[in-house]
Amino acid sequence: MNDETCSVPGKADADIAAALAALAHPARLSILRALSSKGCCCCKDVVAELPLAQSTVSQHLKIMAEAGLVTFRRDANRSSYALNHERLRTVAQIVGGIVEQCCPPRDCPHKE
Repeated sequence: MNDETCSVPGKADADIAAALAALAHPARLSILRALSSKGCCCCKDVVAELPLAQSTVSQHLKIMAEAGLVTFRRDANRSSYALNHERLRTVAQIVGGIVEQCCPPRDCPHKE
């Protein structure tokens, strides 16, 4: 990582923190898995795979869409959701970079 990642938190850090907060719920992780197996689908399709109410799934999808983790498209009476693969990869890369910066394998005293 570059020196910029060690600077005072800025917009990029706030953006990643928002994405991580949107992921920080077990139901949302389950919803992401359901979306990954379906591609693009409506809320009803996700509800069919999870033991959650439609209103609960809808609220979680809204939070993830606001964080950019899923895309949302409204067609007449139907709303479709899909994973935003690019955004998810970016979040994973940034978190992976932070882990590497904080505890590179060669310097980690807790490595087994």
